[in-house]
Amino acid sequence: MLKNMKKKLKSQRGFTLVELLAVIVIIGIIAAIAVPSIGNVIQKSKDNAKVVEALSIINAAKLAHAEDDSFNQWKHDAEEGAEGAAGYAGLGKYVSKVKDDDYTVTFNPVTNVYSISNHDASEVLPNTSANASVTEDQLAEFTE
Repeated sequence: MLKNMKKKLKSQRGFTLVELLAVIVIIGIIAAIAVPSIGNVIQKSKDNAKVVEALSIINAAKLAHAEDDSFNQWKHDAEEGAEGAAGYAGLGKYVSKVKDDDYTVTFNPVTNVYSISNHDASEVLPNTSANASVTEDQLAEFTE
């Protein structure tokens, strides 16, 4: 019985160096392909988050405009009831936890178009410069 156990132990072999190197090369190739793809997915999700935030801010402006149509421009932290504060109403009570709160939302009563400026979403959209004014339609088109 002892001889049989010794024979079994001797017949068991580990991986050869070539097999180990082949596995390491395959893992390296997979990592070289996967890492950039994951980075692109992460960046795209961050860009989508900026656009969705801008859309939610515009929706908050619509709600604020429905409650009080005397204002056509909103800032995040404009003082409530301050008519003399450059004609801006505050949106802080309508939206919370925004990452970029230095925005300005404008409503054009002639065209019935809401636009947002000084927001990170303008950097994401193609053919727009940083801090450019972008419309709700441009933002919605990006999310499709």
